[in-house]
Amino acid sequence: MGGVRGASAAGQRAATAAAFTAGVSTEIVGDLAGIRALTPDYQRLYQSTGNTLPFATQEWHLSWCEHLLSCNPRVRQQPLFCVLRRLEGPCVAIVPLILTRRRLGPVQVAVLGLVGADPALTEIRNPLVEPGYERATVRAVHEQLSGVAGWDWIQWSGVSAALAQALTCEATPQWYQTVDDYVLDLPAAWPQFRATLPRNLRESLRHCYNSLRRDGHSFEFVVARDPVEVRWALYRFLQLHTLRANMEWGPVHADHFAAHSPRAFLYAVCDRLAARDAVRVFQLRIGDTVVASRLGFVIGSSLYLYYSGFDPAWARYSVMTTTLAEALRYAIASGIESINLSITADRAKLRWRPQRVDFHSALVHRDSVRSRLACGAYRVALTGSSAPRRLLKRLLRSRRDWN
Repeated sequence: MGGVRGASAAGQRAATAAAFTAGVSTEIVGDLAGIRALTPDYQRLYQSTGNTLPFATQEWHLSWCEHLLSCNPRVRQQPLFCVLRRLEGPCVAIVPLILTRRRLGPVQVAVLGLVGADPALTEIRNPLVEPGYERATVRAVHEQLSGVAGWDWIQWSGVSAALAQALTCEATPQWYQTVDDYVLDLPAAWPQFRATLPRNLRESLRHCYNSLRRDGHSFEFVVARDPVEVRWALYRFLQLHTLRANMEWGPVHADHFAAHSPRAFLYAVCDRLAARDAVRVFQLRIGDTVVASRLGFVIGSSLYLYYSGFDPAWARYSVMTTTLAEALRYAIASGIESINLSITADRAKLRWRPQRVDFHSALVHRDSVRSRLACGAYRVALTGSSAPRRLLKRLLRSRRDWN
């Protein structure tokens, strides 16, 4: 009886999926020239999806493939971007997948994942999918990739709630992580926004400004946005990012751009995005020296605040808080509707009372015993903390020399 019900349910799901994929075509784009040719499709999807994430832009995907794609014999990668179009032509989804083949002794494991297997550079990997086409996208991607030999599972990392729901309906996902993103809606004027802040935060902001003034320091807030200005500002940003990471006290911060490849990637993606006026490098200058800097991306009607850095010699003045406050003031004056404070929760971020947006991650294995076992082992590695699991995690995750 159970088998009959299972077969019936599978048949119903297949029929539903067929209805969702009717009227769309799918193609696989596997090289940089093909990704560059998708410019009109990206531009259409920016509008139809209301995208506000720099990580979903063509500039990000191209720069990532140029600078962070592995050609190591033990870890080989190639792009397999899935592009969905309505039969009459318009593009409705771009799913930027990377096929990664790892050799572990005599065993080879092949995994498909969204662009972003890097040292924490790509914070959210959600693809561009026109609303209403989530189920069609999931179904079409899996159908199209069934003809690609050798892969074991797809890692859907950091996808929206709508796409997560589509995965639940169209596949058998193994959920393993939820990433929290934090977004602030902005009013029309700074005094209006400041009045909504908690009292302790208003006092903290007052202290930041007064402490500099009391010690005879005046600051200038400078925003680099011209491509040439952005290049110069990035040089100082990277210095300050390293200084913050090397602090001997306070919270631990990684130096995400210590290696050559991430630095080259950052310059490339900022060059491309600055060409369409989408980069802002916020700088706090005291005298002739920039003492704090934060990188931001204006995507759609939103400002995404990326990594930062500051000179520890000025830490007692809370120069990073002042830089953030000035960036918020700048965004409001520029008519920007929201600010994305980026992922992960910390006190400095939560005290601004942002809204939380969840992004979900899941594994979907291929229908074979080998893939099922390999995917299960990887999920254990992702979610476990025991010594054997930590060893398995080191074996299964790519170990890259980013230099």
